[in-house]
Amino acid sequence: MPTTALSAEQIITQTADFVRAKFLGEGSGHDWAHIRRVWLSSRALAATLPAADPLVTELAALLHDVADWKFHAGDEEAGPRAARAWLTGLQVDESVIQRVETIIREISFKGLGVPTPMSTPEGEVVQDADRLDAIGAIGVARAFAYGGHKGRPLHDPEVAPIIHDSFESYKQNTAPTVNHFYEKLLHLRERLHTPAARRIAQERHQFLETFLAQFLREWEGADLAELPTPA
Repeated sequence: MPTTALSAEQIITQTADFVRAKFLGEGSGHDWAHIRRVWLSSRALAATLPAADPLVTELAALLHDVADWKFHAGDEEAGPRAARAWLTGLQVDESVIQRVETIIREISFKGLGVPTPMSTPEGEVVQDADRLDAIGAIGVARAFAYGGHKGRPLHDPEVAPIIHDSFESYKQNTAPTVNHFYEKLLHLRERLHTPAARRIAQERHQFLETFLAQFLREWEGADLAELPTPA
């Protein structure tokens, strides 16, 4: 029996329109295109996991970056608050709102040394979809877009990667973008929940390794060794 004046389809459509308007053209890699990919991936992954509620899954996917802590002075509750405000305005059932809030609260990577288990099947699906978008060719592009947005150098061999053992340490990180591969991206494949996501991750993870090897080869000028030595 419906618990709101709007149907589930209407709630999802209005939420997608809201998020699209808010993030269209955003330049850090956390834009509408990213959110749309996570939304579509979440729907596809949820279809392989019957326990995942479609409405909760889609709303959490659409709203997972609505007020990301990275752009709100590290405030971890900015996202859940913003999602609640929007969904309350649509008169969404309180139980759905709470489940969406929980997913947004749990979804973020918090450091290589910090476990990030999800407490619901919907959360596992959305976290997997979000992490799939952080690896592969799109993941590489997004990593450097975010690094540029934050004014970080591409690479500095003198700055070693860190295994962050707390979320606070991870949030304060300002290392070069290449460090992000070692501190997060190369470890996402092993932290996925659903079999379908793990299958997709194989090729994308391989791309990360190939890209990184080529990047470092060019950084050191190893490919120039094939050129003739100047007279």
